[in-house]
This record gives sequence, C-alpha cells and structure tokens, in this order.
Amino acid sequence: MGAKKGQQRIICENRRARFEFELTNPLVAGLMLLGSEVKALRLGNAHLNDAWVGFEGNKPMLFQAHVAAYEKATHFCHEPGRPRPLLLNAAEIEDLRAAVRERGLTVVPLKLYFEGPWVKLELAVGRGRNVHDKRHAVREREDRREMARELARR
Repeated sequence: MGAKKGQQRIICENRRARFEFELTNPLVAGLMLLGSEVKALRLGNAHLNDAWVGFEGNKPMLFQAHVAAYEKATHFCHEPGRPRPLLLNAAEIEDLRAAVRERGLTVVPLKLYFEGPWVKLELAVGRGRNVHDKRHAVREREDRREMARELARR
C-alpha cells in the first residue's frame, strides 16, 4: 500500500516549475494533513500546478495545492484547496523567510511524495525566468537529448 521505510512513492510533481523558475536550495518539508487528505493522496488525487508557498504569521503554508475530496469520507471531509501548514525547523523557516524577503525570489513546491507513512513536500527557492532564459533552457535540453541519441546510436 504505502512506500516501505526509506522508499519514496511520488504522488504528484510540478514539472512546469523547473521550466518556469531557476531553482536553488532544495528542501524537504512535512505537511500537516487531515485523515481524508491522506487517503485521497494515497489514491493519487492531487496536483501542484498552481501551488505556492507563503507565510501566514510565522508559519510557512502551502497554498492552492489541490487535494481532491475523498469519496468515502463523511461530512468531516476536507476542503480541496485549503492552506496546509508545512513542518520545518526554525532555521529552515528563517532561511525561507529571508529568501522570500529578497526581491524576485519565491518558494516553489516541486514534488509531493510518501516517504514511508509520511507525506513529504520537496520545495526550492526559485527566481522566475524570463522568455529568453526559457528558450535557452529548451535549447540546452534538446542538445542533451541529441547527444544522448547519437551516443546510443553508436
């Protein structure tokens, strides 16, 4: 059912974020979830397309991450787009807060996964890319693919 200890089972990824942002300082955070949210995540009913990380007071929060409602839950079911608190230690929170204060930087969620029985969120500090940078990233990726094809062909 769940991942074994030390293994990861990916729930969803925000692959677009790697294209839209120049990422640095990857970090892993826990999530504070309700029971129906965990059950929905076990079914893979989530996405991080519009998700972002911000601060509500001193607490880092995951905003606009969609976790679909669990069908078999009673009237105590969760709201799909509710803000979810992140579980980080004080030094990590302060590092993120300092990065957000700096102009042009944001905290981007990259991947949601199970590590054993726990739900983890991989996030990184990112600076938005402009159109020129995106074209350059696409060109580099295509060049790497062509080199790999040539090496495989030989």
